[in-house]
Amino acid sequence: MTARLAAIWRHPIKGHGAEALEAVTLKAGQTMPWDRTWAVAHEAAKTDGQDWAPCANFSRGAKAPKLMAIKARLDEARETVTLTHPDRPDLTFSPDREGAVFLDWVAPLMPADRAASARVVRVPGRGMTDSPFPSVSILGMSSLRALSDAAGRDLSPLRFRGNFWVEGTAPFEEFDWIGRRLRLGEAELEVRERIGRCKATMANPDTGSVDTDTLGVLQDQWGHTDLGVYAEVVAPGRVALTDTLELL
Repeated sequence: MTARLAAIWRHPIKGHGAEALEAVTLKAGQTMPWDRTWAVAHEAAKTDGQDWAPCANFSRGAKAPKLMAIKARLDEARETVTLTHPDRPDLTFSPDREGAVFLDWVAPLMPADRAASARVVRVPGRGMTDSPFPSVSILGMSSLRALSDAAGRDLSPLRFRGNFWVEGTAPFEEFDWIGRRLRLGEAELEVRERIGRCKATMANPDTGSVDTDTLGVLQDQWGHTDLGVYAEVVAPGRVALTDTLELL
């Protein structure tokens, strides 16, 4: 297998936009730096925001598809995030200090029949990934192309909110890596589990409108609703675009 890294994405605020990167330095046992650093708890959340909590506690595209059209850009030095959306003015704010400003900005994007966004939370020491362990996600571009072909439309990687997209593997080959270690750039990772997908993937990331039954296509064609895998960083290192992926 000869696979190379095609894209790197981080999501500073869980469920609220993605940002492309050229390189990142991973640390053992941690999530990608600045990925899901913040999350938006809704008014029915059963978490105090001090520890990891399941995704059902947070505002996200599965329940509010318009959120999928948000783009994000993080200023690491200032710890501010700039958000853009086709239906909203651009917003630059500090998630730690200006949560109220953000809540006013995002309110028009939330469905009236869903729990409203209530507060921005930040868990000390880790990103609020969907997995209960600190993880990064790895997805295959060939898997996405296979799903696009079956769906009859070109599906953006942004529907799947992944960290690392690799080119050069067979469709869904990443499922065979579970329990194995791999080297990505200078880092080593252990693949832990498949990623089960939700309704967020049904929304177009350009418009925030639901336009494709991705879950139905996956189920009908492959008998599951999974795409990509979660991995744990076991040895630190820098990872950059075009780096190779090697199974160990």
